[in-house]
Amino acid sequence: MLSQSQSQSQSQSHSLSTTPSKALPFSHSSLLTPKSPFLSFPSSKSPQLSLQTKTKTIIPNSKPSNHTTISSSLNGAELDRFAEVGNRLADAAGEVIRSYFRKKFEILDKEDLSPVTIADQEAEESMVSIILENFPSHAIYGEEKGWRCKEKYADYVWVLDPIDGTKSFITGKPVFGTLISLLKNGKPILGIIDQPVLRERWIGISGKKSTLNGQEVATRTCTELSRAYLYTTSPHMFRGDAEEAFARVRDKVKVPLYGCDCYAFALLASGYVDLVIESGLQPYDFLALIPVIEGAGGVITDWKGHELNWKASSDSHATSFNVVAAGDKQIHQQALDVLQWH
Repeated sequence: MLSQSQSQSQSQSHSLSTTPSKALPFSHSSLLTPKSPFLSFPSSKSPQLSLQTKTKTIIPNSKPSNHTTISSSLNGAELDRFAEVGNRLADAAGEVIRSYFRKKFEILDKEDLSPVTIADQEAEESMVSIILENFPSHAIYGEEKGWRCKEKYADYVWVLDPIDGTKSFITGKPVFGTLISLLKNGKPILGIIDQPVLRERWIGISGKKSTLNGQEVATRTCTELSRAYLYTTSPHMFRGDAEEAFARVRDKVKVPLYGCDCYAFALLASGYVDLVIESGLQPYDFLALIPVIEGAGGVITDWKGHELNWKASSDSHATSFNVVAAGDKQIHQQALDVLQWH
């Protein structure tokens, strides 16, 4: 993923992540059981955090996901089954990733000069084998190996990014994540953001509220761009007009922050961040984010405000998208107005 050098070193140390906690069980029943819509942590396993200030409070958004109509055509047992297998994929990838984290291994360069490691490749293969075992008729599109299916098209497609944030991974910084999404007829109905080192797992299911380790999460209300905390992966990933557009937003927010890859979107879903803007994302970088963000009450679109959409097939190419996500629809619109992306 992604203007000036000012504030970059400070942003890296901004205390938004917590001390790693013990993993909570990922049973599909715990994911779907209604709980308090406010962000909460089990008192015996995680530190209590307070986000209350005189100007901001976390207010859950009960508005249904844009993709609720897709989930309405699926019964609960089907969604539970998909979530169960999705958890198994994240478990398998996480086991591989932890075994290589902060260890010595060879780093290769892809054609686009982005790095790839044996951890990326083995993690993807571990997920592919589980999908083939459980859903042999489903197609798979992985960052490392692309389309896998005998057919040219499929109603269900799993889109996988084993390590989103490989640069963070190879430099020992645990803000990367495994991204898993399931598309039905091109629409994401399941999204998982898994941070295997911190053992944090956000799950979004179309039409349901998003969870972190089984506890419901919600974005926070922030109605003014001037009070927003903004994340992007790196200011160096913007080019040309996109660089100028991002700079306009950056100059209007309260605090710009850098360096979190997909973890920034997870923080937004949990109500710690107000806005995330990225340029040049591939479909496997953002499809898993959609159910998580929307299920937490947030908004995620391209820079024109259009729904993010990508049709996966054997002929598909992973084209680039400019993405903006917000916890509050008001600053989402304000960000679009300032980006002026036409």
